[in-house]
Amino acid sequence: MIKIATHILLVDDERDFVEMLSLRLQEAGEKVTPAYDGRMALDLLKKENIEVVILDIKMPGMDGIQVLKEIKTRHPLVEVILLTGHGTAETAVEGMRLGAFDYLMKPADFDELTAKLQGARQKKEAQEERIRKAEARLLLRKGGNI
Repeated sequence: MIKIATHILLVDDERDFVEMLSLRLQEAGEKVTPAYDGRMALDLLKKENIEVVILDIKMPGMDGIQVLKEIKTRHPLVEVILLTGHGTAETAVEGMRLGAFDYLMKPADFDELTAKLQGARQKKEAQEERIRKAEARLLLRKGGNI
């Protein structure tokens, strides 16, 4: 079976962490775009066809919860996995309430992260398929009324 790479936006202010995890994800066959703060992430989302965002919660300036809110407003089909070494249960619950796909604590187990990435991508694909089917039904209805 051929693996199709997921286009991931990895957002964390810790450059060493981003570089190390990017390499591991690329070795696993994924396409990774790095971002080192929230503004950079939002700018990249405008330009790139990102499927899943791995987003650190604790960052200077715009924190991960603020970035998550912006992502879900501007790009509602993009799935977000929150990642933090400083998280609390309250932060996890807030992130999930705001539309995050899932939540992991640093240091995250790589196999657990890749499983969550696969789940996030499948959810995104299923949502896009439902939208395509709804659009097709709408076109058929309009076509029948001409």
